[in-house]
Amino acid sequence: MDELNELIAELKQKRDELRVQMNLASRELQDEWDELEEKMGELTDKAKRFADDADIKETGSGIAGAAGALGKEIKLGYERLSKALKD
Repeated sequence: MDELNELIAELKQKRDELRVQMNLASRELQDEWDELEEKMGELTDKAKRFADDADIKETGSGIAGAAGALGKEIKLGYERLSKALKD
């Protein structure tokens, strides 16, 4: 769970940095931002369910795996946006 919390904290920090820059972004980048925001909501929901279900090993590991994969996808998306905003 600590790993997942660290990932979420890292993603939130990157999201805060990008949020400021998104005001000047193209519509295409804003659409990608909206998609990533939706996924970030999913990730935080899954993390909450993981914490709530931590005593149920199978459910917890399934949620943690899905949340980890989703977190990596969001991280890659934030990196793409950051690069596109710098170009």
